[in-house]
Amino acid sequence: MDITIHQTFLPQNDPDASLAFYRDILGFEVRADVGYDGMRWITVGPADQPGTSLVLEPPFAGPDVTDDERRTITGMMAKGTYARVILATADLDGTFARLQAGGAEVVQEPTEQPYGVRDCAFRDPGGNLVRVNELRRAAS
Repeated sequence: MDITIHQTFLPQNDPDASLAFYRDILGFEVRADVGYDGMRWITVGPADQPGTSLVLEPPFAGPDVTDDERRTITGMMAKGTYARVILATADLDGTFARLQAGGAEVVQEPTEQPYGVRDCAFRDPGGNLVRVNELRRAAS
């Protein structure tokens, strides 16, 4: 099978703040910015990975979301437990410095994890957990 990850969705309740985070701080390119019925979907992704995108979507866009579900989603987004994404970079310390300087909410500074990954973590403007793993070179 030849399957790739094409898009994944993250909820956002402030499109402009989310756009500033993913475009201006992380450096992702904007691939689409679509408004419909008072809502806004923004598709972003790394410039060198045109086939992989994050779609920043309104959290209640589905027509079948109940009021109870809306309350649950709102509460989980506020706690930062509703959605997450893991990114990767060869320059973890530089990426951490850029995110911190851009005002991103730091959850965890670069740390060597007991499960063999060095990473850091932030929250995006929608409350989503954004972890950044350090890519390591294989030993020669």
